[in-house]
Amino acid sequence: MTKYAISFENPLSQFFIVKSTFNCEGEDGLSIALPNWRPGRYQIQHFVKRTRNVQAFDEHGKSMAIYKTDLANWEVKTKDSKSITFQFEYHAAHMDAGNSWLDHEQLYINFINCMPFIEDRRNEPCEVSLKLPEHYQIACGLTQPAKHKLYAPSYNILIDSPMFASSNLRLIPYEVDGKTYNIWFQGEMPRTDEELIQDFEAFTKKTTEIMGELPCDTYHFLNQSLPYRHYHGVEHWNSTVIVIGPSAELAQRERYRDFLGVSCHELFHTWNVIRLRPEEMTPYELQKPNLHYTGFITEGVTTYYGDLILARSGVYTLEEYIEEINKLLKRHFENDGRKNYSVADSSFDLWIDGYEKGTPGRKVSIYNEGALAAMIMDLRIRKKFDNKKSLDDVMRLMWQRHGKSMEGYSWRDYKRAVEDVLEDPADEYFEKIIFGHDDYPTWLFPLLNEFGIPVQTNYPENSIEKDFGFKLEEQIVTAIEGGSPAAKGLMLKDKVIETTASSDELNLNVERHGVQMTLSLTKSSQSHFALPQVDIDKVETKSPLLQGWLLK
Repeated sequence: MTKYAISFENPLSQFFIVKSTFNCEGEDGLSIALPNWRPGRYQIQHFVKRTRNVQAFDEHGKSMAIYKTDLANWEVKTKDSKSITFQFEYHAAHMDAGNSWLDHEQLYINFINCMPFIEDRRNEPCEVSLKLPEHYQIACGLTQPAKHKLYAPSYNILIDSPMFASSNLRLIPYEVDGKTYNIWFQGEMPRTDEELIQDFEAFTKKTTEIMGELPCDTYHFLNQSLPYRHYHGVEHWNSTVIVIGPSAELAQRERYRDFLGVSCHELFHTWNVIRLRPEEMTPYELQKPNLHYTGFITEGVTTYYGDLILARSGVYTLEEYIEEINKLLKRHFENDGRKNYSVADSSFDLWIDGYEKGTPGRKVSIYNEGALAAMIMDLRIRKKFDNKKSLDDVMRLMWQRHGKSMEGYSWRDYKRAVEDVLEDPADEYFEKIIFGHDDYPTWLFPLLNEFGIPVQTNYPENSIEKDFGFKLEEQIVTAIEGGSPAAKGLMLKDKVIETTASSDELNLNVERHGVQMTLSLTKSSQSHFALPQVDIDKVETKSPLLQGWLLK
């Protein structure tokens, strides 16, 4: 068993000490590593950059020599020692759902940030002892064999089980189908327990109806409710961390909807990606990119179901779900990457710049485009079988074939499941929608129309955007539509100092890289920045297909 001990002296420093004790009897040396990324964010993050004062001691407390062999790897010569203690200070000053935080009120740890490991011992049990104020309570998905002590059956489970420790945690439990769900809050939540339980029970019941029994005995929603704006969630083995704010705005429906949306999304991940996992991440490689094409399933399908389940469970109204569809469409049309890069290739390249704006028009969001791709296939199956079959059947089939065993799957396995449910080849869909960059609307809009959801195209009222094809924010050019008049004269980041317009022309005084120039753009014969959107007033709510999809 690997034993870890965590302590801190001055919480205002935001440093805590991690001591890891490894058995080394009979070993000449140990190779100790720290993860370089965390599941749920497919990007190398180098947690080692938050460590300092790295040391090692033998069982007698004698200092031992350590050697860096890679950015987050150390070699310790252990001859004649029975055990070693490897320790460092960790700076916990990053408040989001995937990092760690220490202050005068709480200790919040994502163990994957700061727990060293030995590669061939990742399946061995782990124990974590925490030196905390006596009155602190721990919220965590791990077993607590004693006060302020945690037990994990393996290192892999340990790093997938974040924890909160505080004296002012709020706990709201509920049950669905004999399983316990705990909603924890660190911070203010201006909603009653009854309100929260009603909504969480509803989407939990619908999720388990779709995917089957919760694959763990207890599930924990670990919520950091902040006084400032934030929105982030990360899925885990039997829990999720959600960071949201401002907490006062959770009293308002709009921000509360955001909270419900991310909560439902993260619960669906308990099946899809935590256990039903791409083969490239089975098991996780903790120090290098886990390259995979299937982000359109792990994140795209989950994004689609996160909102759909809220509509089907009655937590969202039909109007609210249509708003979510419009958000997906808006993001789709505002990103020229849809013309250049597939959702599968964007998944593979997440590790390059997936969470940055990056090169204009280079990539798409696996969350957004994957959700639209999932909607296309769901509606296609539902239309063919009059709602008697759906993407639900695909996901259940994937769960039975690859999720329960956690054997991992490929995109081809998903394609086979789709074709088994669709009872037709899906080659064109995978070639053009998943691995190509075909025009999504030509696939989606006719389907939405058949489900009683017509889509109409709107254009900006702003003449500069509509007639000349560029957008300004505080005088800076932030977007240029390809083929527009602006594309022939403007560059991104140009500063527009002055504009004068005639009936067909726009004259601009522009500063570019410190040099001023004048430009003249001729009005286009077509409108730019098209934004197809659903008008809720035109939705045919009595459509049998619509009711079978969203209202049953």
